Amino acid sequence: MPYKKLHIEISNRVGYILMHSGSRFNKLSINTLKELKRAFTELETNDEVFSVVISGYPGESFAVGADIAQMRDFTPADGFAFGELGQSLFELMEECGKPIIGALNGITMGGGCDLALACDIRLASESLVFAHPGAKLGIITGFCGTQKLPRLVGKNHAREIFMTSDTYGAADALRMGFVNRIYPAGEFWDRVTDFAGRIAAHPSEPLSYAKKIINAGEDVDLKSGCVMELGAFSSLFATRARDEKMRNFLGRKKG
Repeated sequence: MPYKKLHIEISNRVGYILMHSGSRFNKLSINTLKELKRAFTELETNDEVFSVVISGYPGESFAVGADIAQMRDFTPADGFAFGELGQSLFELMEECGKPIIGALNGITMGGGCDLALACDIRLASESLVFAHPGAKLGIITGFCGTQKLPRLVGKNHAREIFMTSDTYGAADALRMGFVNRIYPAGEFWDRVTDFAGRIAAHPSEPLSYAKKIINAGEDVDLKSGCVMELGAFSSLFATRARDEKMRNFLGRKKG
C-alpha cells in the first residue's frame, strides 16, 4: 500500500522517512501516525537498512504536532485513543533494534518534539525552532513528553518549555541538551546523510545492543545495568561481524 503522508528511501544502508517532503507543515494526524508505525516496522525488518533517519526535509518543518482541526472535537475517549496511538508509535521507535536519527530541519512543535524525543540522536538545522505550546491551547501533550523531556534536558528546562509555551532556537536546543549537533542550513542534509552513513557502516549487533541497554538502563539500578552490559558484551564474541572486524583491524596494524 503506498504512503500518502510519507516518502521512503533507502540509500547506502540508511532508510529515510521523509514526512510529506516539500510541504511547509507536517501535522501528526491520525493517518500520519499510523503510516509512521508502518514505515518504522518495514524498515526495521529490512535487512538492507542499518540505521534510520526521519525528517521533514526539504520542507520548512520537521513536525508541527497534532492536527488541531482534528483534535478540536475530541471527546475524552478520543483524546485517550489518540494519545495511545502516539505513545505506541514512540514505543515502537524506542524498541526498534536500529538507531533512529531525528533530522530536525525546521519547525518542531508539540507532538513533533515528542517524535524527536523518541529518536536516539537528534541533528538540528540552524533554522530549528521548537516549542511545546499545549498550554496555549488548554492542553498538555499526551505523547509522553512530560516524562521524557525532563529526562533529557532536566526538570528546570522542561518546566520552562511546558509552562511558557515559548519558542526556542537551535542554540537553545543545544544548550539544553535537546539536540546533539547543529549544522548550517545549506549543509544540513549532506551532513545528516554523512552522519547516518557512518553509523550504518557498523555491524548491526553492537548498534542494537547499545541502543537497547542504554534505554533499559534508565529503569534499573547501576549494578543491574552493568550485568546487562556484560551479557551483551560476551554474546557479541559469537558473531561473525565481530570476528571479521577484529581481524581486519589487526591486519591493518601489521601492514
